[in-house]
Amino acid sequence: MIPLPQLFQSSKPVISIEIFPPKTPRGDELLIETLDTLREHQPAFISCTYGAGGSTRTRTIDLCQQIQERYDIPTTAHFTCVGSSKEELVDWLTAASKAGIQNIMALRGDAPKGEETFKPAEGGLTYANELVSLIREHHPEMGIGVAAYPEKHPECLSADLDLENLKRKIDAGADAAFTQLFFDNSRFFGFRERYDASGCKIPLVPGIMPITEFARIRRISAMCGSDFPAGLAHKLEAVQDDAEAQLEIGVQHAVEQCQELLDQGVPGIHFYALNKSQACQRILSELKL
Repeated sequence: MIPLPQLFQSSKPVISIEIFPPKTPRGDELLIETLDTLREHQPAFISCTYGAGGSTRTRTIDLCQQIQERYDIPTTAHFTCVGSSKEELVDWLTAASKAGIQNIMALRGDAPKGEETFKPAEGGLTYANELVSLIREHHPEMGIGVAAYPEKHPECLSADLDLENLKRKIDAGADAAFTQLFFDNSRFFGFRERYDASGCKIPLVPGIMPITEFARIRRISAMCGSDFPAGLAHKLEAVQDDAEAQLEIGVQHAVEQCQELLDQGVPGIHFYALNKSQACQRILSELKL
């Protein structure tokens, strides 16, 4: 399978789709239906999240392996510091490598449920840049993605400090940075200017979450610290009892977002699909990607 640095040598925008491990057999069936649909748009890779507290870490490897075997599409396995010692992290990396996974999304991870702040496990790691270094030390052949925050990480004290933290991950050996979701492109463009001015060189890929349900996306954006444009909120509030109308508004907003981003030369777009195909399929069809 192709590592991230090679994927981003393409002259075309690198389109990627993020999924999560389902919790039920029916969820597995629906995910396969989603991927069967979205594969028609030839995503460069599919990324799979790593459950809260590391709860699906083995499942993440299994799912990535299944996707690569079924679709012959590279995968990127999410990987966090949560709840694991360095030895356990190395063991997980070894298992991922043996399963044919060539790309890792290296993340610190969120604090376990019920805890307000992140605390490393005994003998574990505290920051994502340490995780990047660990991957580079033990599996230098792997491609490494990291997270970036156009509106800063909710826990970070300032945007400047947040950019410094991102630079540490890049200096440790990251190959590409994928942004948290955002709904106002000016937030991304302003961040990209600061990113470029700071000397960061790896691809900066915007992350887009199509709006399919206003109540849900409002919760997610609040949790991520992402600004939700007032005009868009008003449109969605006016049709909050009409699921189809919400989808239409969400798809149109995402199409406009993505077209502007592509026109401004982004190296790719990372879609947070939430294991659903309808919105992403329509967006990709309209963009002719």
